[in-house]
This record gives sequence, C-alpha cells and structure tokens, in this order.
Amino acid sequence: MDTMEAIHTRRSIRKYTDRPVPRELVTELLRAAMSAPSAVNAQPWTFIVIDDQKILDKIPTFSPYAGMCRGAPLAILICGDTTLEKVPGYWVQDCSAATQNLLLAAHACGLGAVWTGIYPIKDRVEGFRKAFGLPEHVIPLALVPIGYPDQEPGPQDRFDRKKVYYNTYGKREE
Repeated sequence: MDTMEAIHTRRSIRKYTDRPVPRELVTELLRAAMSAPSAVNAQPWTFIVIDDQKILDKIPTFSPYAGMCRGAPLAILICGDTTLEKVPGYWVQDCSAATQNLLLAAHACGLGAVWTGIYPIKDRVEGFRKAFGLPEHVIPLALVPIGYPDQEPGPQDRFDRKKVYYNTYGKREE
C-alpha cells in the first residue's frame, strides 16, 4: 500500500476479531510511530503496549469513549515525557505525529485502529496516570486500540474547498 492510498483509505476501526497481533508486528508499528517528526528531534514520547485483557476491559471505566478496548486484543498508550522536551509544550504535536504514524502503519499492515483522546481532559489524564503508574512528567495523550478489523467502513473523501484559503484568510482560489 502506498502512502497516499494509506492516508485516503484509513478509517477508525472499533470492532476487532479475537486474533492476536504478533509481537513482531507490534514492534513494527512502534518503529513507525517513532519515525515521526518531532521538534528539534527531541522524540519526547513513550509508549505502553497493553495486551492484558483484564487491563483493556478496565480502561472504559475511566475513559468513556474507549469501550472498544473490551474487544481489542491490544492497545498502545502514547505519552509525552516532558523531561525529554527540548522545546517546552511541543510534546503534544510530537506525540500526535507519532500517533498518526501508528494509525497509518496499522492500516498498511492490515490492522484496524482508532485514536481515542486523553489529553487535555483532566479526569481522563488522571485515570490513565493512576491505572498505569505514570509519573507527573509523563502525560498520556492518546490511546490507540488495535486489532484485526471486524468491520470494513469504506473510504470517505473529506476534502472541503470551503476550508481552504490562499495567502490570507478569506481569500479563495480564483
């Protein structure tokens, strides 16, 4: 699958088969995530691979939009480590880029995944902090449940010319 195809056909997948994701494939996904750009190449991210079903089943109790974890064989928690930042505050952008790489890599490998947001919702941040023993300098940004898809939503063209301006706000293409 080429890059443009991956971008245009990737969709959020919330239903998975019970087939486990091989550890080698998880490593490949993490390698793709860590290939993301980051400010001053700081790479201020850390990842927690969650494949214990008891832990996955508990996540929706403190992250209300992560119910699909109950049926996922795997999830990856993407966190920013503020002690690794070279430009304060950019960990959010850096970890977001890593999350997008992870989503695209999963799709390219035949897996389904969905981005569930954590930061900046305080109760979600605290829920993940408590559940995973995160120190204060490690901030959970997103949780990505992953598995072999048990649904096939078709691609969507989301391009909207009304959201595009040229050179100044409000100036449309002529």
